[in-house]
Amino acid sequence: MDDVRKKLRDAAAEHRPDRERMLARVERGMERDAVDPGASSRGRLLPRPAPWLRIVGATAAVAGVFALGGYAVASVVQGEEPPPSTVGTPPAPDSSSEPSPSASAPDDENAGPSSPAEPTHPSSDKATKGTPDRDKGQDVNRPPKKSDPPRSAQRVAPDAKSVEDGYLWSDGSIDPQSNDFWAQSTLTFKTGKPLTALTVELRVAQTGGVTDAGNWRSLPVDDFTVSVREQGGELVYRWTLKAGRTVPAGEHVFAGQYNHAEGGRDAGEDTYAAEATASGQKAAVRGDFARTS
Repeated sequence: MDDVRKKLRDAAAEHRPDRERMLARVERGMERDAVDPGASSRGRLLPRPAPWLRIVGATAAVAGVFALGGYAVASVVQGEEPPPSTVGTPPAPDSSSEPSPSASAPDDENAGPSSPAEPTHPSSDKATKGTPDRDKGQDVNRPPKKSDPPRSAQRVAPDAKSVEDGYLWSDGSIDPQSNDFWAQSTLTFKTGKPLTALTVELRVAQTGGVTDAGNWRSLPVDDFTVSVREQGGELVYRWTLKAGRTVPAGEHVFAGQYNHAEGGRDAGEDTYAAEATASGQKAAVRGDFARTS
């Protein structure tokens, strides 16, 4: 089969048709068939075509022969049949569909051209800034409420007015060993019940050159958290009982030591306070120190 295709391909490439001879034969055939006695029962003669029409017809016929012959040879060489030709036809219009609004004529012939639709713009974020949050009933421009100061900055037992409250008793004094440069404030507490919570605070007024020099307590060191800070013109000592620890019933001492400016110091502006819990019952005390005459 491959040899046959090769021979056909070579023959098609070498073939040179005699165009003039074929035109002459086609024209003679057309002249001979111009009169066809058997084409009509009446033996009517057919009109002889014009010379220019005969030439055009002959040329078209030869071109058709060439095209058909070349297509047939190519089909044989390729070993395929030409695909069937199809003619696409547009789908029939749907009579049930409504006409497009753009194709319908306006009701009022005198009506002017319709105005274009207004463009839409996304809402600006700036429009919502600085406006009340009405859904939540809040005003974003309103300054935030002042929060309570941290507990470390709050006074211990601010409402206490006495040195004794229920099971808790207290006293404050200046240690007799204090001198012209150094002093110690001593706090003594007595409790008739074991304490499950206790906070003690000592405030030493800043009378000049007052600085921390240490502190101590008669209870275990590991049972308390201790802090020393300056606040509002005062040197503040605070002892806080840790969670899970207890203070036994009895007498207990807390002391704060500090340096001060040379000379005798007046402790009349110094204060102390304490708040405690025993058996779920709270107690709070507050006191001061004797003023130096």
